[in-house]
Amino acid sequence: MNESIISFIWEYPEDLMIPLAGWIDSVTDWLIEEGEALWDIISVVLLWVVVRVEELLFMLPWLGWVVIFAGIGVLVGGPKLGVGIGLGFLFIAALGMWELAMTTLALIIVATGLSITIGIPVGILMAKHDTVHQLIRPVLDLMQTLPSFVYLIPVVMIFSIGRIPALLATFVYSVPPIIRLTNLGIRQVASDVVEAGQSLGSTPTQLLLKIQFPLAMPTIMAGINQTVMMALAMVVIASMIGAGGLGTEVLRGVGRLEVGRGFVGGISIVILAVIIDRLTQEAIETPEEE
Repeated sequence: MNESIISFIWEYPEDLMIPLAGWIDSVTDWLIEEGEALWDIISVVLLWVVVRVEELLFMLPWLGWVVIFAGIGVLVGGPKLGVGIGLGFLFIAALGMWELAMTTLALIIVATGLSITIGIPVGILMAKHDTVHQLIRPVLDLMQTLPSFVYLIPVVMIFSIGRIPALLATFVYSVPPIIRLTNLGIRQVASDVVEAGQSLGSTPTQLLLKIQFPLAMPTIMAGINQTVMMALAMVVIASMIGAGGLGTEVLRGVGRLEVGRGFVGGISIVILAVIIDRLTQEAIETPEEE
């Protein structure tokens, strides 16, 4: 009896172990077999979108896009921001990273667009229904804390290597902030403002679109900013499964111990991140000033 107790204390009995790994493998195998047609449709649609965005970014010469990006900066944040964005993109081009930067930017645009398209409606549902909030909140916690390499495995198994699994992995990593902050922004709208709208006969849809959503917009824009930043944080990891772009240069620099190559790719990612961050930050501040 004493030996059994001592054995239990030092080594957990195999009969009581939970075969979680086996269960997850079974579910993954089932998804691959039963959902093959659905995965093919998703892959084709997303690949079409990514390719179209890339074609748009390569439609004009690099200098044309530098002018356009700088002009967007001027419109959003004034001449100072426009000049900074123009110089940032000029520096990327001078490093010979322009094409890779546009490939990365295409992935970020599509991943962010997908996150916004799905994240904002989910955030609204969470704000409107406490039950939905309680159900989705632990899922968001899992998505944000689970190591990215863990969910890369099933994504690669389902979609193989390429831009689509990289896009979906980036989406999983970056969508929680927009969901959380959409939910938070709508919940933070003052109750007296909502009651005033209801007293004037506003329907729930009118209340959402004309009162709650506009007042929550600064918070939602902050969520979009965080989503873009988290998508950029996945650039190097996504390149490991076929995303291409600037992350590939970093990986090659690490793999071949070429410090300069890795640094050039890394600094280009930093510049791209700073440009996007400044643009979104200005977009957040502008409505508040108005």
